[in-house]
Amino acid sequence: MVLARRTIASLALFAGVAAGCSAPTEGVARGEFLYQNCAQCHGVDGRGDTLVDAPQIAGLPAWYVTEQVQRFRGGLRGAHHYDVEGLKMRPMARTIKSAADVAFVAEYVATLPPADPATTVKGDSAKGQTAYATCAACHGADGGGNEVMKAPPLRQLEDWYIVSQLNKFKTGVRGYSPDDALGAQMRGIAGGLADEVVLNDLAAYIQTLPSP
Repeated sequence: MVLARRTIASLALFAGVAAGCSAPTEGVARGEFLYQNCAQCHGVDGRGDTLVDAPQIAGLPAWYVTEQVQRFRGGLRGAHHYDVEGLKMRPMARTIKSAADVAFVAEYVATLPPADPATTVKGDSAKGQTAYATCAACHGADGGGNEVMKAPPLRQLEDWYIVSQLNKFKTGVRGYSPDDALGAQMRGIAGGLADEVVLNDLAAYIQTLPSP
């Protein structure tokens, strides 16, 4: 399956080159063209690939995708030497050469229909609801996110990814840069989550939130 996805993306890219097609210059069409590089890990459908620890990004709002890609490009994210996945994302993000192109890719990603996240983490959603009270202040009671506060939607993220990122915040792998004020805020919040059991419970509760 992994090879199939990567083969499809590669064939699409080579077919365009072989046909002498010029790349679209703007809009969602350009975003789709540039996304071919992202598809190697996140899939042609944007639904991710757990074998390479690539999360689902399909349907994420354009403002959030733009923000995260720019963070990778600028070193606010993916700079810690223990952030294996982040260190892979930084050079990939830098293949997008301009802010305009980042926005076009983000617009395209936002058009992709997300899949309902699979349940892979065992947790107690009832206990997780209590832990989520702190998260709701920024991410919303329904997990829908808040652009003004730059808090992403959570309800379409996979549970394994939620646990992984909270662990990164707890250990300082995310929020590592002294210039990352938002990351520092999340580090403080994640640091208040006692252990892996609480993280699993929290992820389990987020999975019960209604799909967008």
